[in-house]
Amino acid sequence: MAQKKKEEVPSNYSVLARINQQASSVEVVLAEWTAPHRRPRILHSAMDSTPPPSALSFHNSIPGRHRPVVAREFVMLLLLLGLSASGFGATAVYGGGGGVGFVRRNGTQFVVDAAGGGRKPLEGINGFNAYWLMYKASFPEERWKVRAAFRDAAAHGLTVVRTWAFRDGGFRPLQASPGVYNEDVFQGLDYVISEANKYKIRLILSLVNNFDSFGGRRQYIEWAREAGHCLSSDDDFYTGNITKDYYKNHVKAILTRVNIINGLSYKDDPAIFAWELINEPRCVSDLSGITLQGWIEEMAEYVKSIDDNHMLEVGLEGFYGQSTPNRKKFNLIYDMGTDFISNNLVKGIDFATVHVYPDEWMPWSTNQTQMAFLDGWLRSHIADADAVLSMPLLVSEFGKKHSPASSSSSNGRRRSRRNAVGDERQSVYASVYDAVYASASGGGSCRGGLFWQLLLGEEAMDDMRDGYEVVFSESPFLEHLIDMQSRRLNNLSDYRPSLIDSY
Repeated sequence: MAQKKKEEVPSNYSVLARINQQASSVEVVLAEWTAPHRRPRILHSAMDSTPPPSALSFHNSIPGRHRPVVAREFVMLLLLLGLSASGFGATAVYGGGGGVGFVRRNGTQFVVDAAGGGRKPLEGINGFNAYWLMYKASFPEERWKVRAAFRDAAAHGLTVVRTWAFRDGGFRPLQASPGVYNEDVFQGLDYVISEANKYKIRLILSLVNNFDSFGGRRQYIEWAREAGHCLSSDDDFYTGNITKDYYKNHVKAILTRVNIINGLSYKDDPAIFAWELINEPRCVSDLSGITLQGWIEEMAEYVKSIDDNHMLEVGLEGFYGQSTPNRKKFNLIYDMGTDFISNNLVKGIDFATVHVYPDEWMPWSTNQTQMAFLDGWLRSHIADADAVLSMPLLVSEFGKKHSPASSSSSNGRRRSRRNAVGDERQSVYASVYDAVYASASGGGSCRGGLFWQLLLGEEAMDDMRDGYEVVFSESPFLEHLIDMQSRRLNNLSDYRPSLIDSY
């Protein structure tokens, strides 16, 4: 699957359509063939004898949500055009990447500069995270993995990828020391940007990490200390003049880099969707939020002084701060020195982001409690983006970890646990996708979601696995949810049915 463009239903799946002319109904069955000699196990069957509901939900396991209905027109389209239930040809992707113009903000919407002048709306975004792209592309013999990932993504209607434009110090760095860059790694980033453009995929490029993975704030602090500066903690990254200068120099090096493949400087390349100041900023030494607010204001102004073509976002997880104490109840037990409202109201910030990992943030709780939290988290941030921020919102990271089989000696119990975790993962994706679609289809602020993270089913990428990965060949039901979200966001004026039922 990694090397082959997905144009057909996988070999172990088939879509069977039966048309009952007397009843004037259509039944679609997603069947899993466990072996050539076996009958298919029916996973979903839905009759469409009434018009589709006005609002569509992927969810069927949450009380109060309706069960999905398969639209007759959609099934007939499958029959007449030979489309698979999961295939999403790259040529059908909405022009969300690789087009002529830059993406910009217009109120709570995204718009893209049109070739003939003017702007057209970018209705909805279905995307993914793949932090590893630059690193893999820095090895010419591994660039096929980047191509394969983009090919898979485009075939599933994914139009935006979020990835790292940093590797600070350590093994195979982009920035080996302040202002000193590894040209092989920079050329890897050149390749990623150029290749994404071929597949009409735009990039959100994050400029530094809050955490010490791949260097991050801690590496900047260590560089400053090596230069004779006395900095006491990682949070001094936000206040130290030397670390702020290091960061600004990195920003300038990235934004003004001239791509050796397409000849464009990054700041002039419309394949880039937006810049991200920092991945998941936190400043726990100053819970008032003043320190981080000041840093965001200074760095947003600096980025825009170099590049006013591209949008900019902070990289926030979405934790509330002192400006909205009544909203801090949504933070659970976490206080990170960030402020979802005031941080996003900084001049130069074009759209807001949230991340959400209910299982990681609430490991002590039941799945039902986690799903209730997820619903409230999304509702509160969408409402605030609508009414307070008046800007677009992306769920720029979300996911649920899949766990290994239970240690029980019973194979049946192990399979039951694996299936339960699979259902819970689907529920998280379905909840996020439903919230995005409900907002976007109603003209609201939430314009898309980017799952964490896309990998290829290759042994050579096993070291990239973190439990949250999506490998299409290993996750057929998540793959189908992702496909269907792309389809219904692709044209919000059309009804986009789901073929997924409770399992």
